[in-house]
This record gives sequence, C-alpha cells and structure tokens, in this order.
Amino acid sequence: MVDKDILRYTLRTNRELFRKFRYIAEYEGRSANREIEQFMKQRVKQFEEQHGEITAEDNK
Repeated sequence: MVDKDILRYTLRTNRELFRKFRYIAEYEGRSANREIEQFMKQRVKQFEEQHGEITAEDNK
C-alpha cells in the first residue's frame, strides 16, 4: 500500500557536496533523506515565523 502523503522527489546535486552531507547525516544518526526532511521543517518554520503560516490556499 502506498502512502498518498509521501512524495518522491529526485534531488540533483554535486556528488562531493552530497557525500559530505551524508557523512553529517550519519554522524547525527539520520539517513540523508531524514536530514533533508529536518532541514525542510526548520526552513518552513523559520519562514512561517517571519511571514505567517503557509496554508493549502497559498500552495495552489
């Protein structure tokens, strides 16, 4: 069964940068995917603190 709330996204980035990023993620006890998710959550929180909550209406 596929979770409809999970989005697959292909990230294109520099190999050396990603190698270093994966090292940091593993150091923090996370997968690279979970580390990216943490960064995204932090950035959304920061943005919403400055500009207000992003709603489903805003995201059309």
